[in-house]
Amino acid sequence: MCAMVDFSKILFQYWGHRSFRMLQEEIVQAAYDGRDTLALMPTGGGKSVCFQVPALAKEGICLVVTPLIALMKDQVENLQKKGIKALAIYSGMSSHEIKVALDNCLYGGYKFLYLSPERLGTDVFKAYVAHMKVNLIAIDEAHCISQWGYDFRPSYMKIAELRDLIPDVPMLALTATATPEVAQDIMERLRFREKHLLKKSFERKNLVYVVRHTEDKRKELLKIAAAVPGTAVVYVRTRGATAEVAAFLRENGFSADSYHGGMGNEERSQKQDEWKSGATRIMVATNAFGMGIDKADVRWVVHMELPDSLEAYYQEAGRAGRDEKKAYAVLLYNNMDKVSMNKRYAVAFPPIEEIKRVYHALGSFLQIPTGTGRDTVHDFSMREFCTAYKIHSLTAYSALQFLQRDGYIELTDEVNNPSRVMFTVDRDELYKVQVANPSLDLVIKALLRAYTGMFSQYSPVDEAYIARAINLTPSDVYSALYKLAQLKVVAYIPRKKTPLIIYTEERLDDKNLRITKENYADRKERYVRRTEHILAYASSSAKCRSQQLLAYFGETDSYRCGQCDVCLERNELDMSKYEFDELLAYIKKQLHEQPMSLESLIDTLPQKTEKMLKVTRWLLDNGKIEEDAGELRWAGGGK
Repeated sequence: MCAMVDFSKILFQYWGHRSFRMLQEEIVQAAYDGRDTLALMPTGGGKSVCFQVPALAKEGICLVVTPLIALMKDQVENLQKKGIKALAIYSGMSSHEIKVALDNCLYGGYKFLYLSPERLGTDVFKAYVAHMKVNLIAIDEAHCISQWGYDFRPSYMKIAELRDLIPDVPMLALTATATPEVAQDIMERLRFREKHLLKKSFERKNLVYVVRHTEDKRKELLKIAAAVPGTAVVYVRTRGATAEVAAFLRENGFSADSYHGGMGNEERSQKQDEWKSGATRIMVATNAFGMGIDKADVRWVVHMELPDSLEAYYQEAGRAGRDEKKAYAVLLYNNMDKVSMNKRYAVAFPPIEEIKRVYHALGSFLQIPTGTGRDTVHDFSMREFCTAYKIHSLTAYSALQFLQRDGYIELTDEVNNPSRVMFTVDRDELYKVQVANPSLDLVIKALLRAYTGMFSQYSPVDEAYIARAINLTPSDVYSALYKLAQLKVVAYIPRKKTPLIIYTEERLDDKNLRITKENYADRKERYVRRTEHILAYASSSAKCRSQQLLAYFGETDSYRCGQCDVCLERNELDMSKYEFDELLAYIKKQLHEQPMSLESLIDTLPQKTEKMLKVTRWLLDNGKIEEDAGELRWAGGGK
């Protein structure tokens, strides 16, 4: 056991907080003491502090594995603003950028290295990490390592290989969404030296869960926007729907904007800032919106369609009410949602032969010979690919997702990389270049004034900003930077925005590309189970919404929330929770033993009561009991 450290000093120094939230300090202490730990904390629970504080308290560097490049960049930027040395390595960086970053990790006194999981298996990373003084391995979105989880990524399996390279370094795995089955799987796959789970209850007492059954979802949305004040997020499934629903809200007098992953970085940043500041009240978005966006006072979140799983729903709904004040999570549902879910299921699992066809077309499109390509990164245009090979975009996307889950490739969302510049000469050589090239001198001076650290690492640069600062056009600045690169004065990587394909294995031929029917069927079965759970949640009106969610995550002994739509309807029966539960348990027991008429059921009571009739009628209305030929029978299900 390591000596006690006053972690609150570090917390206050860098974050300005005087005390930890519930469970945070216990997780911090476990990580500092070197215990492998899995931390389950709801969305907004402050997971990043749990690994950042112990890493700052110890000598060495913390490796942080996360699949979300945008979130990775945000966290690095936030740490740098606090004066903490941090950097990131992810797909889309050049080999020289990666080498410079890894050199800085060895010799530059950096405290945090953020990594996308597919970088862990590369030879260059393995060669460097064995020589780093690593004090902690933090794994964010740890559910991605479990094939039982809703967002499995084979690249996460590479994390366990770090045990062979740096065996004494503790691991801290963090996630907001894991069932008991997934939690055990995470600890096994990460090769925990001993299983150690620290879990905060998934219950959100301030968050009111509501399902609205409606044939006119937009009309219902207007009712919610008018009835519940405050900032909001409305989730839709497609990019086109973000603009349509936002326009509909504006037409009806509400301040609204749209957001999706295909927008430019500047446009997304501006929209986020306007929403955070309150200039925009309602953000209509795909699920690309929300990760890492820390706004505590969101008062309501509405889902216009069903998410793919209860894990996804819990995480997205949980972006409301992080300030612990009352907030609402509303799911709009009608019978067409079940039809749409079945269509999604069909699209998500194209035939195995079609998946293989997409795989071979991809290799041809990217011009990768069979037997080569491992660890290579490629810009990728889905539109050009589908046009060239006459493949429907949804089929192509689903096939690529399947190939990703089987570990053959990684497909990123659009990666928006700004231009990066690094000086490759020392200051004396640079001065000689300035004297010999007066036309370039102005741009060099502007770079040195605007950015720091450019002699030791790549710095993101904004050509338009530089141009305004020295009264040139952006085109002039581009030309100057290209010229400096030709003179080998700088390494210059122009701005690029594109999805990426990473080959995690060499390109295989038909004989060696293995997509077994068993594996395919197993994935289908898990997908179906998840969709059944979200459909049951949406269609049921017989059990407290909070209890349903908590039971899914393994908390089976929770109490009714008393404020969701189901509980409010029960409250109208004019009886206490105890009275209702007592009568319900009695009715369930009697009807499990044998069907009986209503009169016979009431006759079994020691005292006849009007409340018995109310509960029986409520159970009939909500499908918990059925009536057939004058006899009542239990229809199944829990409380």
